[in-house]
Amino acid sequence: MTLFKGSGVAIVTPFDNAGKIDYDVFSDLILFHLENATDAIIVCGTTGEASTLTDEEQIACIKFVVEKVAGKLPVIAGAGSNNTQHGIDLAVACKKVGVDGLLIATPYYNKTTQKGLIEHYNAIAIAVGDLPIIVYNVPSRTGLNIKPATVYELSKISNIIGIKEAGGDISQVAEIAALCGPDFDIYSGNDDQILPLLSLGGKGVISVAANILPRQVHDLCCKFFDGDLKGSLKIQLDMLSLINTLFIEVNPIPIKAAMELIGYSVGRGRMPLTTMEEQHSLKLKEEMIKYGINIIK
Repeated sequence: MTLFKGSGVAIVTPFDNAGKIDYDVFSDLILFHLENATDAIIVCGTTGEASTLTDEEQIACIKFVVEKVAGKLPVIAGAGSNNTQHGIDLAVACKKVGVDGLLIATPYYNKTTQKGLIEHYNAIAIAVGDLPIIVYNVPSRTGLNIKPATVYELSKISNIIGIKEAGGDISQVAEIAALCGPDFDIYSGNDDQILPLLSLGGKGVISVAANILPRQVHDLCCKFFDGDLKGSLKIQLDMLSLINTLFIEVNPIPIKAAMELIGYSVGRGRMPLTTMEEQHSLKLKEEMIKYGINIIK
């Protein structure tokens, strides 16, 4: 099964001045995406700072999004861990609050072997029954790359339905597509490579940029699926400079700063994340204005 086609936003987690989750702002963000054609919401992923949330905060956050979305869009929950049993516990808790699917990153720091990856994902898949799972490959964060042959083995597990591929290697994406076939869904994890990945049969993107450009990222995908390749390419290239600036510092520092500039008080990231360097803040504001985004503050 396909969880979604098009633009899935890797939504930020808003914090108030005391560093607590700001559910009022969160509600505004969900409405923003419902009004701007976002195709799915991915909550408590890397961009949602799951690594600095307690388990209780993470599940409460996911439950809130599920209830606010109320079935209008698929809600996919981040539930990755470098401890398989902890990953199982998170995944089961996510299933209980009614998510449509899970996004599970590879183990980080202690990592594992390719054999270990298969066992890790299989254990989580068994624990959640038929709940769909998207594997998340992000070697720059985890220090571990899922090899195409391993993805192929994972694709044989009935509820592992796709992969978010953020390794940046288009040749690897092509190999995954060739091995796994069209029934295994591939999503771009890099906003600067949405169109190339779609051209290899990808189903869409799990996007950071969609936090501030939901309509544009949706339209990029939609135009491609409708056969308007020139229109899709124009959106991709027009966004490129801004996308690069959104990663001038580690994600989600810049995207949270960008959201503040358009009027959403999402707060700073939890430590060890910091506020942006002044020169980077100026560059971000400049790129947003150049793109045509209305700066409120």
